[in-house]
Amino acid sequence: MIMKPSGWDQFLRDIANDYELRGRQKEIFLVRFAYENWRKPDTEVWELAEAASLETYKKQMTELYSNFASDKPNGCPELDPHSKGPGKFQILREWLKDIKYPLWKQASVTPAFAFTAIATSGRSNTVKWDSPLYIPRPPIETECLQEITKPGSLICIKAPEKMGKTALLNQILAHAEASHYRKVYLNLRAVEGAMLTTIDKFLRWFSANLSRELGLKPQLDDYWDEELFGSVVSCKTYFQSYLLEHLDSPLALGLDNLDRVFEYPDIAQDFLPMLRSWHEEANNLEIWQNLRLVIANSTEVYIKLDANQSPFNVGQQVKLPGFTLEQVLTLAKYYGLDGSADETMQQFASQLKEMVGGHPYLIRLALDALSTEDVSQEQLLTQAPTQGGIYGAHLRRHWNNLQSAPALATAMQQVVNAPTGVQLEPSIAYKLESMGLITLVGDEAQPSCELYQRYFQDNL
Repeated sequence: MIMKPSGWDQFLRDIANDYELRGRQKEIFLVRFAYENWRKPDTEVWELAEAASLETYKKQMTELYSNFASDKPNGCPELDPHSKGPGKFQILREWLKDIKYPLWKQASVTPAFAFTAIATSGRSNTVKWDSPLYIPRPPIETECLQEITKPGSLICIKAPEKMGKTALLNQILAHAEASHYRKVYLNLRAVEGAMLTTIDKFLRWFSANLSRELGLKPQLDDYWDEELFGSVVSCKTYFQSYLLEHLDSPLALGLDNLDRVFEYPDIAQDFLPMLRSWHEEANNLEIWQNLRLVIANSTEVYIKLDANQSPFNVGQQVKLPGFTLEQVLTLAKYYGLDGSADETMQQFASQLKEMVGGHPYLIRLALDALSTEDVSQEQLLTQAPTQGGIYGAHLRRHWNNLQSAPALATAMQQVVNAPTGVQLEPSIAYKLESMGLITLVGDEAQPSCELYQRYFQDNL
């Protein structure tokens, strides 16, 4: 009889978190893939899983398989949830046992990863800060965790998409919460367009959501008078006299994807200076020292702001860089690709870093492919900027976005074919930089990495 793999139950719980299984789906996954249930038929397991009926259990299993399907990021290559055959359980079980479990074991015994393996990226493209996949970029984390404890602090995180802004922001908020602060995370990408038609509607949305996250009943009408005081002053009054007054500890407020308001210049020209003024109020009123702001955005704001009104030239400014070679090799250990003493692996890691500019997400895609697919290092690098390479879907997504915006496509074509940097119209540069396709050196745009330069030279 095969012995139960060491730590299998914890492995299943970690996988459930990785693939964002929730509620009944998570419970059924843990029961069905428990070692002691491997050889039991579904007619027995559905009762153990406390499903309402065998038919209900089968429907829930079908939904479960779709989470691990071959067409999903980091999915099981052989699992087709639409197949009619009875072998889906065996396929997924063997993949978990033979592929995912050894990687999990490797991570659990690697001293370099002193993180709790409860929230790795899994199907989502975002690595959480407490995941073994999260690679610190010293001294950024230490400096930010120190800064958030300072009265009236402001931390501005800037980096292209999928560089780790959200993970760092949430790490800062988690540290604040551990220090007994209240924390609120607002993703401005969640704002409906209807709330961005006027500054009053947006600030009301902003204030109401802050209230809800803090467990306070919105009382906007008691503090708001748009006609007499204006929306910005009303929002400040509400925040100071209602929200901060009801808190008995500092508030760490994280605003993610601040770029969303850049697309609405009339709102940005009021909202961004308001954030700056709230930060500066800590010098005048003690109650404002209890506000600790963390904002994250992909690009510089391209609308005109007075230097004395911008929140981007005060506080702690953080620009997330790409991974260094050492950081790439550290991440490789998680995938069972420890190349610290392997010259071939070190050379590959160096070439990969140059190809993608050290971009964390693109590095992870490559390492995941090496550890789970039948692809060599040479093949991976040679095919990287092509339709059939591991970045094919990622590159086609960018290509489709450019095709839907001819002005962006024309600008990107100029950038990748120019021998030196190219000056672009500010709003065009803003959009390409937010997509991560270019970097700005002064006023000149350059391809952000070799991958994009080579692909778009051939396809634009």
